[in-house]
Amino acid sequence: MAVIFNDVNSPAGIKKLDEYLLTRSYISGYQASKDDLVVYTALEAPPSSNYVNASRWYNHIDALLRISGLSGEGSGVTVKGSAAPSVATPPADDSKATAADDDDDDDVDLFGEETEEEKKAAEERAAAVKASGKKKESGKSSVLLDVKPWDDETDMKQLEEAVRSVQMEGLLWGASKLVPVGYGIKKLQIMITIVDDLVSVDTLIEDYLTAEPINEHVQSVDIVAFNKI
Repeated sequence: MAVIFNDVNSPAGIKKLDEYLLTRSYISGYQASKDDLVVYTALEAPPSSNYVNASRWYNHIDALLRISGLSGEGSGVTVKGSAAPSVATPPADDSKATAADDDDDDDVDLFGEETEEEKKAAEERAAAVKASGKKKESGKSSVLLDVKPWDDETDMKQLEEAVRSVQMEGLLWGASKLVPVGYGIKKLQIMITIVDDLVSVDTLIEDYLTAEPINEHVQSVDIVAFNKI
């Protein structure tokens, strides 16, 4: 079923988007798709950090676009009424708002015209590859993890901070949410994007997430979904 958002650039619209992403890592499914790009493009600016879920999703999609782009087809999403602010804005913002408002035109190709930001990101990627002299980067995967605490007394904020503190080449932390398990216990469900040749999920779990000092907070980590990008 198609998803519809109304005026994502208004306080009410961004609040609705933030609430929608409270229980979701992406606009549709467990993989970044064109649905995410539609909403990302409709936003005139990154969501404020006050909107925790929308801000985290936006930063994750922005990072994916800089790394490799989005390959998922999505299930269909429509953004309505994303009008430009009443104050004077640059011409580029006006044209972007007009494209977002024109929701009745089914022939508009949201992916046909490359924006200045997309061109700049592509140029940066090409320059990085040329400078390093490396071959084309290997495939990537999107992985959904369940991180379970020891008991209901575990500080889940500290647990997430400890999990996200793990940094390695080819690993990108994404959106997360807390999911009730029972008896007052919640688990952390978190998305990661990995470069397949650089990161082994099994090694990440065994040598980092369930090893000292993180195992002070984490009892176990399970793979919920594993999708190639």
